[in-house]
Amino acid sequence: MSCWKYWPKIEEIATKLEKYGVEEIDDLSSLNSVDLDEIINLLDEIEVIAHDETIDFDSAKHILDDEKMNKALKLIRKFYLYIGARLETNNANEIINSDNPQATLDTFHFYERYEGLLTNESKLAHWHEDKTFVFIGSGPLPLTLILFRQKFGCKCIGIEIQEDVAELSRKVIDRLGLSDGIEIIVGDETTIKDIDYDILMVAAFAEPKERVFANVWELVDEKIPVLVRTYSGMRAILYAPLTDTILRGFHKEIMLLPIGNTNNTSVLLRKVV
Repeated sequence: MSCWKYWPKIEEIATKLEKYGVEEIDDLSSLNSVDLDEIINLLDEIEVIAHDETIDFDSAKHILDDEKMNKALKLIRKFYLYIGARLETNNANEIINSDNPQATLDTFHFYERYEGLLTNESKLAHWHEDKTFVFIGSGPLPLTLILFRQKFGCKCIGIEIQEDVAELSRKVIDRLGLSDGIEIIVGDETTIKDIDYDILMVAAFAEPKERVFANVWELVDEKIPVLVRTYSGMRAILYAPLTDTILRGFHKEIMLLPIGNTNNTSVLLRKVV
């Protein structure tokens, strides 16, 4: 089916988002300044489009590659990032103050989607209690680390570049009783040079992509499975996908498309030397 029918709707949603003030959310510093429900409703409309399975990858590229749509997509992706960060931060604080931290975690807006991601990513590497898993870009609510720890018992290490975000996530992990198996380190992707690990993952929102993957390529052993999250097909309207240029030096071994309402395509990479 043609993607052209969605162009007016995408532009309409971008126009509505623009009224909230782009500058206010550029650095995610105004996490409480915008009405959350209104933006979520608008992004839910975008997700209906993103999840249209009748639009094939070639048709989707007409939107993704069109210069006229570029401004609208940049704005939508910025708010998509903003909402993700704000929802994670809100849930993290709720967990810290909750009488039942696990039940509060289970209410996280995207919890079911992370379970879908886990289903895919558990197929991309051998996970068990003797493995050490490192996740670059763990964020305020390190749900990826939490789920892999709870499911497989592997040792988990998150790398987070912002110290205040890292401290918030440590409090979450402590409230969930997982401090013995999950560690959060402040640093960027180059921190992996000082860590022994068996599996590496790069978060979809780790930025800037070119620098992150160039440094990972320099530092990772070619035997280590490198898992990445990207966006493909119409879901790429939500966030810019990883390109072959960004991933130069890596070989794509396996790519698993999203399950259900999950947005991320999960990819297994190996360093090529």
